[in-house]
Amino acid sequence: MIRCDTIRTMPTVLELTSQLRRDFAPSHELALRFGSHAISVKTNSSALRQRLSDYFQQFHGDASVPPEIEIVALEGSVPKIGEEFTIKTPDPGKTKIKEEFLDCADGRIVRKRLTGMMLLFGNGINVAVGPCEANDNQVVNFINNRYIEHLLLKGCLLGHAAGVVYDGCGLALAGFSGMGKSTLALHLMSRDLCFVSNDRLLVCSNTDAPLMHGVPKQPRINPGTAMHNPDLRQILPAEVRSRLSAMSTDELWELEQKYDVMIDDTYGEDRFVLEAPMNALVILNWQRTGKPTDFDEVDPGERRDLLAAFVKDPGLFFDPPPDVDVDLSQERYLEVLSYCRVFEVTGGVDFETAADHCMRVLREAASAHTRERSS
Repeated sequence: MIRCDTIRTMPTVLELTSQLRRDFAPSHELALRFGSHAISVKTNSSALRQRLSDYFQQFHGDASVPPEIEIVALEGSVPKIGEEFTIKTPDPGKTKIKEEFLDCADGRIVRKRLTGMMLLFGNGINVAVGPCEANDNQVVNFINNRYIEHLLLKGCLLGHAAGVVYDGCGLALAGFSGMGKSTLALHLMSRDLCFVSNDRLLVCSNTDAPLMHGVPKQPRINPGTAMHNPDLRQILPAEVRSRLSAMSTDELWELEQKYDVMIDDTYGEDRFVLEAPMNALVILNWQRTGKPTDFDEVDPGERRDLLAAFVKDPGLFFDPPPDVDVDLSQERYLEVLSYCRVFEVTGGVDFETAADHCMRVLREAASAHTRERSS
């Protein structure tokens, strides 16, 4: 592996990136299009380019279109920086330290402690360097993080939610930890909806309903989700299905092994879209009990306790320029949500009943939209 010289003084992202591009000249390019946004990914690894092309197969773009975001992923040794990095405190409920960071005059450097990957960004520079081929999932996440920051800087808000769309009308699905928003989204996919996002949504103000932008990350599900959904069982190997079929619902719920669901392979082509109106937000706040499932419309201004299930802090990979004013206050979220319906799901966990209610809300939105167009 090519070596990169040790940086002996406090670097800038620009200086470090210039050196990396000299040492590991990127000669392969992949054009992507996330919704209406053009993205260019450059790399020095043909194998990495192919893996990224396969992962983002639904989102290939036109290389002749000037990109709004340029990302460089370099296979090579990371530079040794003689500065002390700050440890990123684990998220609530987590204990493992995964990342550390260094703030420079013109951006931020994040280092992954387990893999050694280094991620640099700031002032339009976005570079990943290290064992990229062995950690292509981290490159995928970095690409998505740069897209998220791009939309945040345009005034969007980040929501911790899945998203689906029916007949041009969109539904966001949020929930407190472990409530099953992705599972519910995939139940709705079995009813011929389209997929917008699995775990993150960018929401922007719009004239009628808010506009939601999905993140092109394929869903990752637990075995219990696959076992209880006929459309998903086939992603599990036969021997795994046989072993899991002997387990109780409670035991399946606790399993944390993850499986990727490739949307087009599972549900058919053109079922993953990244932009749609957000006509309603459904917040899961139910429990595993034998009680009936309740589905009630709420006013988020009067139920600020529910905002915590939807509001998502951008985290370590959002480092806005000091001259850019970014308002991520609860008041901004409430303002955006005032233009769509909000529902709370309580009582017992019943995905089919919840899906029935979600379909009713979507059909009502589609009917209202049809009436508006014909009037």
